[in-house]
Amino acid sequence: METKKKLNLVVLSGAGVSAESGIATFRGSGGLWEGYKIEEVASPEAWQRDKQMVLDFYNARRQNIASVKPNNAHIQIAALEKHFFVNVITQNIDNLHEQAGSSNVMHLHGEITKACSSNNKDHIQEIGFRDIEIGETCIDGFQLRPFIVWFGEDVPLIVDASKLVRRADVVLVIGTSLEVYPAAGLVAYAQAGTPIYVIDPHLDPHKIRQWSNTNLIKEKASTGIEVFKNEIKKKANIL
Repeated sequence: METKKKLNLVVLSGAGVSAESGIATFRGSGGLWEGYKIEEVASPEAWQRDKQMVLDFYNARRQNIASVKPNNAHIQIAALEKHFFVNVITQNIDNLHEQAGSSNVMHLHGEITKACSSNNKDHIQEIGFRDIEIGETCIDGFQLRPFIVWFGEDVPLIVDASKLVRRADVVLVIGTSLEVYPAAGLVAYAQAGTPIYVIDPHLDPHKIRQWSNTNLIKEKASTGIEVFKNEIKKKANIL
């Protein structure tokens, strides 16, 4: 009996997915992260100006994230691997997709549980949820910094991400406003005719009219994923 080929599903996930687990979003909090202006804590200039403040900010975020758990959106995205080849491309710096069981996760904006050299971001080490201290150095002798892509820095994985989207049979956009570039531009790499599903309770339908074959599910991530799961399984003839 011939085995049916699994479809390639690419999931583009954003802050709205993790927000339901209790992780604060930047754009949903008046332009502030825990009382900080973004330019004060998430830019190379901020790092040069006040390393201790930047470390304090990310240490606090790391401690906050350590206590949260995946929600239904994370869990159901991971469960889709039973029927599809799933690649998750996320703008989130937490590891909730991995905790939920997703096997292939690409973090465009870095990972809070890793640190890197302030001289060379290719020198990376796992730190879990512990703090980074001033004076703590990488193997190359330079101060450790959060392994985060700050505003004004290149997004090194964006090319690899665009290739995954180009090869997708189905694209799911969930929990992102599609306003932060270059990540927001990834949908444009989908091949003509590729089904694109967007889960967002507030998104203006006019925003996605630029893409053909687009389906908007106006629900939050944890409930919209159930709607998506049922629709895509029907289309793929999966009971």
